[in-house]
This record gives sequence, C-alpha cells and structure tokens, in this order.
Amino acid sequence: MNGIFSGTALWFASRATGVVALVLLTVVLVLGIAVNRHGRLPGLPRFAVTSLHRAVSLLAVAFVAVHIISAIADPYVSIGIAASVIPFVSHYQPFWLGLGAVSIDLMLALTVTSLLRARISRRTWRAVHWLAYVSWPVAFAHSIGSGPDLWRGGLLDLAIACAAAVAGAVAWRVIGTGRETPLAHRAAQVLATWPGGDARYRRDGKAIPGDRGARQLRGDQLRADQSRRDQSRRDQSRDSDLRPKAGTR
Repeated sequence: MNGIFSGTALWFASRATGVVALVLLTVVLVLGIAVNRHGRLPGLPRFAVTSLHRAVSLLAVAFVAVHIISAIADPYVSIGIAASVIPFVSHYQPFWLGLGAVSIDLMLALTVTSLLRARISRRTWRAVHWLAYVSWPVAFAHSIGSGPDLWRGGLLDLAIACAAAVAGAVAWRVIGTGRETPLAHRAAQVLATWPGGDARYRRDGKAIPGDRGARQLRGDQLRADQSRRDQSRRDQSRDSDLRPKAGTR
C-alpha cells in the first residue's frame, strides 16, 4: 500500500512540477524578450527587472530539477538518469523524452554560460543565449507529447496561454525592431555590406552614389550608436537614483 501511494505521489509530483516548470520557462522567455527590447518594465527600474528575470530563471531550474528527479524515481516507468540528458535513448517514449533531454541540455548550456558570464566574451554569451528561443518550443513539445494532461481541460487552456504569450512577445519584439529601423535604412545597411555595391541610400530612400553614400551611412550608424549610449547612461543614472542607498531604511 505504501509503495502504491509512493508511486502515485511521485507520478503526481512529476506531472505537477512539469506543468509549473513550463509556466516558469514561459515567464522567463517573455521577461527575457522584454528586457532585451527595452531593458525595463513599466514601473520597474532596470536592476529590478534583471533581478526578477534571474529569480524566475533559478526557480524554473529548481522545478525542472524536481521534475526530472521525480520522473526518474517513479516506479511506474523506467527512465534512467542517462535518458534525462542524452536524447532519444529512453525505452519509454523515446522521441518525446528525447525532446525533454534536448531541452535540458540547452538549459544547462544557458545556466553554465550565465554563471561564467564574467569569464567569457559577450558575443559568445549572447550567441549561446539565443538557444533560449530553441529551448522553449522543444520543452513545450515535450510537455504536450509526453503526457495527456495538457490535451484537455484547464491544462490545455494553460498550454495555449503559454504559447500565445511567447508568440505575442516575439511578434512584439520583431515589429518594434522593424519600426525602430526604417525600411530604407535597413536596405542601406544591407547594400553597405553587399560585394560590389556602389549605391548607398539615405533614410528618405534616395540614392547616394559611391563613397559619399558610404560616409553618409557610417555617419547615420555612429549617430544611432551615440543615441543608444546616451539613453543607456540616462537609464543607469535613473536606476542609481532609485536604488536604495547603503545604510538607509
């Protein structure tokens, strides 16, 4: 009787922590998109948004760890430790559990590079963190395919809400980025790097021939970079004013 109860408890723990982990990973991805887009959320300074993103990320990792441990310990199915990190080697639902292993590996890469951020280049860190956009859909597919819990009822509505939140955040970022960079300027940026391309274009779309166009484009880029740096300094100054001072209550 105790064995049956223990097995049932582990089964429910595995399912419940998996659902909570999916929700937390959705929040992490949406927050990450928001932070990368504007660096802050309405009503919160930059350091608060960064701290919130980090805290939710750690909480998601904790729930994923409990999900894996309870799934391995559950006597109902045999899932080895290796199957949790090596894709497609499990005898039970090899494809869907393999997707889960892929997602775990990607999350481990994200976690390790975050811990080593001070020791690696920013370019490497950003390149690895693009994996977050791959990790979430893989984890979502694993959640949908590995169990029928998300196929019906309120959990199905929850899964749809998670997918809609991520899709909306990605669309918001893509549309916002497109609005910040006018179409003519994007065309000029492409032509500036095109082999043999002589023509350059101003923001109004009119052609500027030869070297004068290249100088115009470089000037536009330098002014845009300087504007972003000035805005970043203003944000940091505002955040430092909002951050509690040492020794104050």
